[in-house]
Amino acid sequence: MSWLELLVLAVVQGVTEFLPVSSSGHLVLFGDWMGANQDVVEVNIMLHAGTLVAILIVYRQQLLRMLFQDWRLFSRVVVGTIPAVIVGFTVKFYFEELLESVWLTGAMLPVTGLLLFACKSSVPREKTLSDLTYGQALVIGCFQAVAVLPGISRSGSTIAAGLFVGLKRDDAALFSFLLAVPVLCGAVLLESVSLWRGEETLATPLPMMLAGAGVACVVGVIALKLLLKVLEQGVLNWFGWWCVLVGAFVLLRETL
Repeated sequence: MSWLELLVLAVVQGVTEFLPVSSSGHLVLFGDWMGANQDVVEVNIMLHAGTLVAILIVYRQQLLRMLFQDWRLFSRVVVGTIPAVIVGFTVKFYFEELLESVWLTGAMLPVTGLLLFACKSSVPREKTLSDLTYGQALVIGCFQAVAVLPGISRSGSTIAAGLFVGLKRDDAALFSFLLAVPVLCGAVLLESVSLWRGEETLATPLPMMLAGAGVACVVGVIALKLLLKVLEQGVLNWFGWWCVLVGAFVLLRETL
């Protein structure tokens, strides 16, 4: 993988991890178009590490408060993480080829679009995270678990689920990205162990991957702050149109 290809993927990851258009789906598509899908799988973990750091930067105060003061919220995050752990491990070890499927990405992107359209028509409510029940946290966690499929946006699906259970927009976003922290940590750890054990070869030099992670982090911070502004305006459906159009284009391209 060239430096240019790596930087392109880093920017794509940084933008799409937070904007509700599916980072995994766009990485699969860009990797396929550049003929570098095998390398994408390898560098994917470092790019996700970069966007994990972006979350830690933007939500550092909320994370520290949750860990040391708000154990009620911490317990909801734990419950909401369980479905993604179960589904993620299952897909990783038994259906890993799905994670690289261009056709599946094209099919799932419009599903993300429909979720975002539904957000537009949902009635705004005023529940805060202090009102969130274990059952509602589990529902949001199930939406996150489905987002293991390329083309399903993790941020889009979990924010949509938060809105569906009645959370305020900013609280739905906060819970979405609090849920992302353990999931991304687990993914980084799992892939790192595979590399350390030699189960996966490291074809891309480590300095290149670290540079990619840095770019993904910087772009991710910008994209996350942009998403929060978009949420305030209630225009997530704009990204829904992107998902539908890109998904339709990919399916048409794969069919012809």
